[in-house]
Amino acid sequence: MKPRIRAVALLISASALAAAAAFVPVKTASAHIRASSCPWLNESLPIKQRVQELVSAMTLPQMFTEMHAIRATSGPYAGYEAYTPAQPALCIPALIEEDGPAGVHYPASTKGAGAVTQLPAPVALSSAWDPALAQQYGAVNGAEHWGQGMDLVNAPTVNIQRDPRWGRNFEAFSEDPFLSAALAVADTQGLQSQHVIADVKHYVAYNQETGRKTAADDDIVSDRVLREIYMPSFHAATTQGHAGAVMCSFNGINGTYACQNPHVLHTVLYGQWGFRGFVRSDGAATRSTAPSVNAGEDQEGVATDFFSQANLTAAVNTGQVSVATINQAVGRIFTSMFRQGLFNNPPTGNLSDSVSTPGHVAFARQVAEQGTVLLKNAGILPLGAQSGSIAVIGPDGTTSPLSAGGGSTNVISAHVVSPLQGIESAAPRGTTVTSYSGTDPSQAAAVAQQAQVAIVFAAEFEQENADLPGITLPSNQDAYIQAVAAANPNTIVVLNTGGPVAMPWLDQVGGVLEAWYPGQEDGNALADILFGTVDPSGHLPETFPASLSQTPTANPCSFPGCNGAVHYSEGLDVGYRWYDTHNITPLFPFGYGLSYTSFSFSNLSINPVKTSGLDPNHAPNQTVADVTAQVTNTGSRAGSDVAQLYLGDPAPAGEPPRQLRGFDRIELAPGQSQEVTLPLTAQDLAYWNGASHWTVAPGSYQVYVGDSSALASLPLTGSFQVGG
Repeated sequence: MKPRIRAVALLISASALAAAAAFVPVKTASAHIRASSCPWLNESLPIKQRVQELVSAMTLPQMFTEMHAIRATSGPYAGYEAYTPAQPALCIPALIEEDGPAGVHYPASTKGAGAVTQLPAPVALSSAWDPALAQQYGAVNGAEHWGQGMDLVNAPTVNIQRDPRWGRNFEAFSEDPFLSAALAVADTQGLQSQHVIADVKHYVAYNQETGRKTAADDDIVSDRVLREIYMPSFHAATTQGHAGAVMCSFNGINGTYACQNPHVLHTVLYGQWGFRGFVRSDGAATRSTAPSVNAGEDQEGVATDFFSQANLTAAVNTGQVSVATINQAVGRIFTSMFRQGLFNNPPTGNLSDSVSTPGHVAFARQVAEQGTVLLKNAGILPLGAQSGSIAVIGPDGTTSPLSAGGGSTNVISAHVVSPLQGIESAAPRGTTVTSYSGTDPSQAAAVAQQAQVAIVFAAEFEQENADLPGITLPSNQDAYIQAVAAANPNTIVVLNTGGPVAMPWLDQVGGVLEAWYPGQEDGNALADILFGTVDPSGHLPETFPASLSQTPTANPCSFPGCNGAVHYSEGLDVGYRWYDTHNITPLFPFGYGLSYTSFSFSNLSINPVKTSGLDPNHAPNQTVADVTAQVTNTGSRAGSDVAQLYLGDPAPAGEPPRQLRGFDRIELAPGQSQEVTLPLTAQDLAYWNGASHWTVAPGSYQVYVGDSSALASLPLTGSFQVGG
């Protein structure tokens, strides 16, 4: 057996190593291990043993190599977001990392673009309220990353949509932590089913772009609000989805940057949640060497150099960081790599490989269809043979369809089907389709006036690095829509936005569809909805306010912040919770979505299972009660609805009036009924009591069932009692 140079054993105490590190220089000799003597490649061994043997065989410089991702400008890794170099002497493969949440991300200049599928934005996926669809979304995304040689995907984005002006609103799932958590688990599982590591981002309370990468984005937020609103999706993605990595974010949290915050990393993520993966920083989110490593950051992303060989060597030699801490950081990286099989079966693809398939394209169309939300229909939809002439108006519907957001989520596909192309292809025989791609309202109105139906498209582009100035459509598009509506009473508005927008023209139009950023199958999916081939079934994953002044973050000190701090003064009242607490009627409530058919809810039954002695800390998934209800399609068409369960806690808990605690997407034929069962667990009833544990308050719990968060849409109500 060839000799191995041991840096240090994993089990040596941190205190002893810290003391020794001040006097012992860092080893620089190479281990000179050939592949034939890499026992950690034996897949029959437990992962813990494989990790320990590998780390024990490494010198500190070799370990430091794993802790700093770099970006290549030439060579085989050029074009990828980042990578850590292979170490052949130790049989360690390169770890190739890439964005993004809606498909393989490319900068506009990168060769190979078009070989991948541009999926609809995550906000469109979340509007389907379907974890099974989200898992398939992750699998398609993961397969294309793997096929082009990537090991790790910076996805999913599970931050909460705190303010509609957030530039990455389209990239996240929801304003609600329960819905976001369910989709986070599914997307993560789908990604990792394709052998890639899911890097869940951005941990935590990253909810704006203003002040990004600066000290001005310091979030002042209570631990209770973190635990109940901003952490649940990360908790679910790591404990249920078993994500291999978590990306720490740019922002500060109560005065300490997220990537060097011992509370959110060491205490919560690794300690209380038992996270087994590793923490990777967002680009330029690392702000220090020793404080970041000691807090639990394991790998530095590109754009900063705090984890360079020189800086990490100095930190260890001066005793600021123990060798045991380095071992632990590298061990966590290897644990995730072994779990995903990356040592023994690394990906073999490259950026020139075409990985999009007809099946992936068909799936992109399905997500766009199921995620489109019908917001208004005054009997004008679906279009049929009676719509003898249709005018498609606006650049977004004709020459410049907005199918994807910007930044790390942007994906460049081989082609995008415009709404005009989709409508022309799907229109009934004998239908005349005209178009206007300009921006002049007097000309748009003239084209609309000549058609029986006018479909006007409006868009707003979102991207990371910049927040929106408000929720008003840019470039005078409101006046554009109003001019078309004045010229043609049969006007339908299609919105391609990343989040909520105000609609001063709502009463003047016959129909409104929110299509979000629908991906490359934009026009085909939209045509299926417009002509009724597919029933619109999307439901809003966030509230649409009537005006910016209605929002919980209207105060400038709440968003984007003042005097170097962003005050989360709304507390638990995020999204629909705020509107319910303050009796504010938004433009469209959370969970809202129309169909071409109609549904009714009946026969509510609450069946208590265990209502005393509940322990959400040690038995969070223990069933407290099963809530059942019957949903009936009362219309003449097949369609889908989302049954939603909201729970009201006893007053002593200090919670918002109602919170989503269950949902189920169901498809029904005309006249068909189906019983849905929505279980309530101990965790669903629990609140964070400020003493480092979850508590279930005794008293009466109110149950509401329907298909949106608005009371008018929650026809079934009941209650059950929980003891002490």
